[in-house]
Amino acid sequence: MFSKLAYSVFEQSIKDYHQFDNVNQPINNPFPKDKFEHLLYHKNWIDTVQWHFEDIIRDPNIDPVAALTLKRRIDASNQERTDMVEYIDSYFLQKHSLVIVKDNAKINSESPAWAFDRLSILALKIYHMQEETNRAAASQEHRDKCQTKLNILLEQRTDLSTAIDDLLTDIENGNKFMKVYKQMKMYNDDDLNPVLYQNKK
Repeated sequence: MFSKLAYSVFEQSIKDYHQFDNVNQPINNPFPKDKFEHLLYHKNWIDTVQWHFEDIIRDPNIDPVAALTLKRRIDASNQERTDMVEYIDSYFLQKHSLVIVKDNAKINSESPAWAFDRLSILALKIYHMQEETNRAAASQEHRDKCQTKLNILLEQRTDLSTAIDDLLTDIENGNKFMKVYKQMKMYNDDDLNPVLYQNKK
């Protein structure tokens, strides 16, 4: 099942990142570039680094100049994340390009890649919530609350994985079809963001 494969790659990426726990650590993707796993690993590495960007920028004592620099990195990371989602969807479009779509086939509101995006973020939530359940310096009450949350996240993983596999099966069988709309982000585009294009004059 694709969801099981994807989740195992996400777990490996998260584990590899936390060997260094450094947002400046370069990615060392262990999968060949022509493999689907390469895309998944790269996608989750971006998510993992951004997770820690978001932690850092919430430091109430962060230097304002450093915060602005970090905000720029978060913006760039968001764009890269979106690009990776589109690469993953392109993989599925190519994979299913010869499928005969049934006349009564329906479109799904979410593409496969955006579902994998949610699974990638969920893997990060599970990893860090698991850490909280074992944090020795925290109170037992805190650890118990985190265990309750972790149980819900694990249930969500089961449900989301099932939904992803069902969606891919429906696409393979022609019961559903996928369309990919480019995200067309406007705030990063100096021809579309009025603050940016006014400064070009």
